[in-house]
Amino acid sequence: MAPKNLDREARAARQRLRDYQARQQLHTSQTGRRARDNVIGGIVVTLVFALAIGAQLLYFTGGPGRTVASPTATAMPSALPSASPSVSPSAAGQSAPASSLAENRTWAGTMNLNGIPLGLELSGSTAPQGVANFISLSASGFYNGVTCHRLTTAVGFAVLQCGDPKGDGTGGPGYTFGPIENAPANNVYPAGTIAMARQGGNASSMGSQFFIVYKDTTIPSDSAGGYTVLGRVTSGLGSLISEVTDKGTANGGSDGKPAVPVTISSITLN
Repeated sequence: MAPKNLDREARAARQRLRDYQARQQLHTSQTGRRARDNVIGGIVVTLVFALAIGAQLLYFTGGPGRTVASPTATAMPSALPSASPSVSPSAAGQSAPASSLAENRTWAGTMNLNGIPLGLELSGSTAPQGVANFISLSASGFYNGVTCHRLTTAVGFAVLQCGDPKGDGTGGPGYTFGPIENAPANNVYPAGTIAMARQGGNASSMGSQFFIVYKDTTIPSDSAGGYTVLGRVTSGLGSLISEVTDKGTANGGSDGKPAVPVTISSITLN
């Protein structure tokens, strides 16, 4: 074969080799890209799925779909029985009465709400500080004429909150106290329970505000614990339900002022 033909064949062979190598490199690059895209796609799908599951969990445990109380005064039905009493400078020297006032015994009495007599039974042995405070305020007439400013009607969260002289959830006796006493270990507050309201996460923020549980209610503990249970309503709860709580809230929602204004006329204990 002539030298020119040999050179032409050699050049053609080199070109075929280069073309083959280029095709191999392109194939390798496309294969790697597809593998990378598959991995990224899988990660994206996993993240979307995880976010969807997380959103559902948030909805049912801490968002608008939750039907149990929240430990702060923010979401559905606005809050747990929370109180934010302010201590005025003139009352700064006041303090809660000594727990010995509860005498380590059971106290019986009557609370009149809108003419409805509620029989009361308070345990001075299991909640001495809370009961001593309630006895002292009742005996001084502090609660006379004070309203019940808040009603919740959500399933599993049914309370009527009372005892704020300001009527807006910010009032108190001029002092606060703690600790939390006699809170249920299972977070269940049976119908008829009388317990102290407080600020979320603050065990020493109790004052004069309390709440009456008119249907079995579950209230999750927060960082401070549960809520001090003073005792229970022994009679009259049915009348309170039919005449007050069944009428709902003034705003038509599950948390607000009672549609029927409620006032404490007197509390007697012995």
